[in-house]
Amino acid sequence: MENLMGLLRLHVLKGVNLAIRDVRSSDPYVVVRMGKQKLKTRVVKQNVNPEWNEDLTLSVADPSLPINLSVYDRDTFSLDDKMGDAEFHINPFLEALRMRLQGLPSGTIITKVQPSRDNCLSEESHIVWINGKVVQNMVLRLRNVERGEVEIQLEWIHIPNSRGI
Repeated sequence: MENLMGLLRLHVLKGVNLAIRDVRSSDPYVVVRMGKQKLKTRVVKQNVNPEWNEDLTLSVADPSLPINLSVYDRDTFSLDDKMGDAEFHINPFLEALRMRLQGLPSGTIITKVQPSRDNCLSEESHIVWINGKVVQNMVLRLRNVERGEVEIQLEWIHIPNSRGI
């Protein structure tokens, strides 16, 4: 607990145009991994454009670890099929938090992260000041699959008596 920097809330919004792994559709769910932590969303039945709208919270001790997001298709009688994965780092998000901004109008863009081969972003990601919090909206293009994107939102939760950012 003394090595903990804080908590990272991942709001998994929705999947867009995910790959079809069953006969007509898929039953997708998302698995998020950071280090030894692993969190899952619920399964959305027969939908290639699922809306999860779920909050997953990771404890951050080492900010250099990448966050891996994988989408799977739930199968009843066999192993779940992988529908793609994405990887991203939270370093730009933490740099925006270190600015310790206060009193900005809601909706102010602090910085922008450009898509590259390293971050799996499908479009420019904005780190924004909303209602006294730093928030990053991301659209991640899934790798190792023919198509698909997942929309997520990052939010930092400060823990009292943590080592901070």
